[in-house]
Amino acid sequence: MAKHNTHRAVGRATTPVSNARVAARGMGGAAVLGTVLVGSAFVGGTAQAAPAPAPAAPVTAPAVAPAAPEAAAPTVVLNTTEKLRWGSRGGNVADLQSGLNQNGANIAVDGKFGPRTHAAVKDFQRSNGLLVDGVVGPQTRGALNGGVSVPSSGTSAPAKKSSSASTSSIVERARSVVGTGYTWGGSSPSAGFDCSGLVTYAYQGSGLNLNGRTASQITNGGRTISQSQAQPGDIVSWPGHIGIYAGNGQVIDASGSKYRVTERGIWGNPTFVTYR
Repeated sequence: MAKHNTHRAVGRATTPVSNARVAARGMGGAAVLGTVLVGSAFVGGTAQAAPAPAPAAPVTAPAVAPAAPEAAAPTVVLNTTEKLRWGSRGGNVADLQSGLNQNGANIAVDGKFGPRTHAAVKDFQRSNGLLVDGVVGPQTRGALNGGVSVPSSGTSAPAKKSSSASTSSIVERARSVVGTGYTWGGSSPSAGFDCSGLVTYAYQGSGLNLNGRTASQITNGGRTISQSQAQPGDIVSWPGHIGIYAGNGQVIDASGSKYRVTERGIWGNPTFVTYR
């Protein structure tokens, strides 16, 4: 009987992998020992992992300087050359009231130039170093418009004089024609005067513009005040008759009963009207 040698040398194991080794060589050097190692490479006989690609550097957007803000164009509050005062009405007064509210006032925008609008105008004039007369002329309008002027549609308005200078010139002009004859519809020293013609003549060149030509129009176009508030140059009005207040209870008027321009004491209970 043949005997088989079942004893193997210690430490020597025989593994049938010779064919696998041959196959591995044919696969570009990838080692397969029981398990196929994909992506391995032999370098100097040692298997090493392929190097990972370097991370891409972060892309930083170029810094852009912020654009400088554009200066806001001045806003024209009053786009008119109309002189606004107590008693004025309409869209220009509403624009005025809106402009005053933008400057700290708190009044209704109703298009009516009444006592609250008058007081707000005076407050605005006082805070801006303007003549405080409650009348919105070129200087007050320019301040409300931030210095932007409004082109005149025709002849330029006369320069605004101070209240005291205006009223003084009115009295002096009326007093200069005392004794001139009375003429219905007259408004000059050569033609004579009626009552409203004398008042219109006295106000010429004063910087204060009357509303209307007749006695009732002039009276209704101004602001009614008490006698204690009246100043020389204001208007004294009776039904159908007007004159210039000269101060100290005196009036200069073209009298139909005396047939001339006179300076005399005030009689009855007249109404006092101002255009200041």
